[in-house]
Amino acid sequence: MLKRIIQLCFILIGGTLGFIYMPELIQLIGVETNWLLSPYVGVVMGGLLLYFLSLLVADYFVRLIKLLEEAILKAPVTDVLFGTMGLIIGLIVAFLIPLNAFDFGFVSSILPIFLTLLLGYLGFQIGFKKRDELIQVFTVTKQLGREKNKDDVNKDSDLKILDTSVIIDGRIADICKTRFLEGTLVIPGFVLEELQHIADSSDVLKRNRGRRGLDILNKIQKELPVNVEIYEGDFEEVQEVDSKLVKLAKLTSGVVVTNDFNLNKVCELQGVAVLNINDLANAVKPVVLPGEEMNVQVIKDGKEHHQGVAYLDDGTMIVVEGGRDYINKHIDVIVTSVLQTSAGRMIFAKPKALEKAL
Repeated sequence: MLKRIIQLCFILIGGTLGFIYMPELIQLIGVETNWLLSPYVGVVMGGLLLYFLSLLVADYFVRLIKLLEEAILKAPVTDVLFGTMGLIIGLIVAFLIPLNAFDFGFVSSILPIFLTLLLGYLGFQIGFKKRDELIQVFTVTKQLGREKNKDDVNKDSDLKILDTSVIIDGRIADICKTRFLEGTLVIPGFVLEELQHIADSSDVLKRNRGRRGLDILNKIQKELPVNVEIYEGDFEEVQEVDSKLVKLAKLTSGVVVTNDFNLNKVCELQGVAVLNINDLANAVKPVVLPGEEMNVQVIKDGKEHHQGVAYLDDGTMIVVEGGRDYINKHIDVIVTSVLQTSAGRMIFAKPKALEKAL
């Protein structure tokens, strides 16, 4: 069907060109037969010539159109939309330029075509490559058009952008279930691609982590009372997923949700709002103060000499000074200090028996 349409287009173009130029061409050849000089004969001759030409090149045009169709179907909707808008604007600008007011001789017949192609191409490229900035412009315009109360001036962004680590971690689903996280959860397409690559990994541990992350997303989207949106755009000039998340957060004025310590620091350095799940987990842990006593089991050596390491039920590490002699034993310890960061909490303690001896 597509091949027939292409051949029909060739016949129509050939008939049009034959109607306009065939009589002049025949006169140039030197033929003086009157009936051959008729424009209608030119229509038939031009149509037949391009029909026979279409038999040779129609298959190439069909393959070219199929490739173009596949490329458009694979491209994100935002890319196609903004590219088309840019193309239309470029063609409108080319149409509005009054080239007919100037006489450039022979160039006057070619210049409008060249200018139309050039501005159409530039419009498409600008719309395609600057889509993220254009989205930001529309977002800012929309926000400026809203009426905001004074109490809402310092309100956090409603967009919460999830990174790969926090999805695999799984605690985000429990937080959403308790309604402590408000607003819309944004899941970028490049994060989904990274999850899919992890889920398809040959390493069993990575594969299980990736599948767990996909299950968590499915649970959040279908079972929990929270709005979820998929961001289809991408930043092709940026390779790292973390860098893409930071750029997306800047464009949308969103908040990055993560439990990656390094991404947390990068967001802070670049002025991007960030929510760290580990900070929340540390905030809701029972407070431990220096001087308190607790009973722990020392399970392994520490990094320093004579140190032992124990863990609380929530995973908090306890470094016991002089605890190497108590490995695999339950002992009472006294807390000496607590170190709490975005990477977690660490408790330093010493055996109670050693305190009594001193």
